[in-house]
Amino acid sequence: MSCERQVSKKALDPVAPIYKYCLISISNILTTTCQYEALKYVSFPVQTLAKCAKMIPVMVWGTMIMQKRYVGPDYLLAFLVTVGCSIFILFPAGTDISPYSRGRENTVWGVSLMVGYLGFDGFTSTFQDKLFKGYDMEIHNQIFYTTVCSCLLSFTGLILQGHLLPAIDFVYRHNDCFFDVALLSAVATASQFFISYTIRAFGSLTFATIMTTRQLVSIMLSCVWFSHPLSWEQWIGAVIVFGSLYSKNLMKKASQKPPPPEHTLDGASSPVKALP
Repeated sequence: MSCERQVSKKALDPVAPIYKYCLISISNILTTTCQYEALKYVSFPVQTLAKCAKMIPVMVWGTMIMQKRYVGPDYLLAFLVTVGCSIFILFPAGTDISPYSRGRENTVWGVSLMVGYLGFDGFTSTFQDKLFKGYDMEIHNQIFYTTVCSCLLSFTGLILQGHLLPAIDFVYRHNDCFFDVALLSAVATASQFFISYTIRAFGSLTFATIMTTRQLVSIMLSCVWFSHPLSWEQWIGAVIVFGSLYSKNLMKKASQKPPPPEHTLDGASSPVKALP
């Protein structure tokens, strides 16, 4: 029994310094704040378009924080995926909403908020990747302490801004929203496990690639589900994105393929190279 308690206590102990968990919490809160605040100043399609550039800030932060060295094909892939998704969103078929349509003003402040969103979001996933690689850290350990820090920071922010009592009063008057809040919390928690596992197993750049292409896939599925036509520009954008990703996988598999064994005169393979 004591051994089980010791193991469970060890699993709950913070592996990294608390301030490092707080850095993830702060950047995550700033990411969410910039994302939703920007909707007051830029249209939703423009925000969706900006999210296509996720891979670029992740590569910048990866170079600065983790001293990663990206080669030319990595930058080319990020550029092609960004361009392909941008083309797909900019040129919808028919009367679908596009960033060129009249709507919310795209102000300098709104664009600045989107730049802040991309910067903080890139830092969050990159720093999560750094903690996983720098410490022997389990997924639930990072999620637990990051969530605790986020709760404390959010609670403090509500008090300082004087929004705590109005929030409690709103929930009291609209108690039917408890189910919605619980559902959103459950989905967010489940998605956080998938996000953390992806970052730990494959890295922050792969996660950014998945999140970028998710924008395109979700729109394509929506078009198929609701029988919306795709313009020829959207087909070109989709081909650019998936062609780039497929080409990268082919090149990666080709580079990992072991060299063929050398053969002797009698046809048997020999692991020892012949001397010149």
